[in-house]
Amino acid sequence: MRYVGLDVHKESIQVAVVDGQGRVEYNRKIKHDHKAVARIVAKLPPDTKYVMESSSVWYGLFRFMADKLHRDVILSNPYNTKIIAASVKKTDKVDAFQLANLLRGGYISECYVPDAGIIDGRQLVRHRHKLVRIKSKLKNMTHAILLQNGTRTKGSGFSALHRDELRNMGDYRIDNALDLIEFLEKKIESLNWKVYSKVKEDKNAEILMSMPGIGRNLALLIASEIGDIGRFPNSHKLCANAGIVPTVRSSANTTYTGNITKRGSSMLRYALIEAMHSHVRFAPDSSITMFYNRIRAKRGKAKATVAAASKMLRVIYWMLKEQREFTPSSQDIKVKSLATGLI
Repeated sequence: MRYVGLDVHKESIQVAVVDGQGRVEYNRKIKHDHKAVARIVAKLPPDTKYVMESSSVWYGLFRFMADKLHRDVILSNPYNTKIIAASVKKTDKVDAFQLANLLRGGYISECYVPDAGIIDGRQLVRHRHKLVRIKSKLKNMTHAILLQNGTRTKGSGFSALHRDELRNMGDYRIDNALDLIEFLEKKIESLNWKVYSKVKEDKNAEILMSMPGIGRNLALLIASEIGDIGRFPNSHKLCANAGIVPTVRSSANTTYTGNITKRGSSMLRYALIEAMHSHVRFAPDSSITMFYNRIRAKRGKAKATVAAASKMLRVIYWMLKEQREFTPSSQDIKVKSLATGLI
């Protein structure tokens, strides 16, 4: 049996191969190229096990090794792996060897790898989100130019009349910004149609749209970031995975709670906060909104938003778990959560 640790970087991959007794047979750096990886894999037995850490460049290599080369590949959680394999000396060679050795001992903290359909949906909404953010920056830049010049406009909101008014000012910077905004709007509109088609194929996204404040884009974003709901044994695990639970430190008889961990998908947290703001406006009588109002009166808007977003995610957990739509009071969901001690 051979165990291979892959320390993957943008330009290179450190490959460490160890045998069943932990002896290093190979530990070299190769170019980050699928053909180079295929040559290494071809020299190893078919039952060899491979592990790589989750990073910004893991997906293409993982899919190539799993789907094209049909090899047993594990994606490692980098945070938990670093805790297990903490070392004073840190180099690519050491990291690759540690991964291979931990795999040999069965100590790898494995990451969830979504299927291709979930990844496609995730990439679609993330790409759209980036374009929307660029458009917002261009609008803010236009407002900044107006503020610099001390200019006030009659129109607002970048409507057709407002844009005509802005172009009549004859400022090349504003003209360029408006050109880019209009270009991005066309691209975003085409992505909206892709999102519409994707949501029709995703039952979880359609269920999420039954909750006030969650439209197509947020529904697909939340559904794709969560992935398989069955991998979470309870709603608290889902909230912890999203990084929307408080940090807890306990010593002797004293327990300290702090800010949320933020250890998870930042896009999921963003989607929950956005959905929370809309939900409060559109569903004033829901249990989530009433919970938000109680916390806001005691601790302020910011803490109330995060706490209510966490509660919303717990409700979402039961909606997806039991494949049922949102109800205004969600009393049935609350009762089940209380019965299992998870709310």
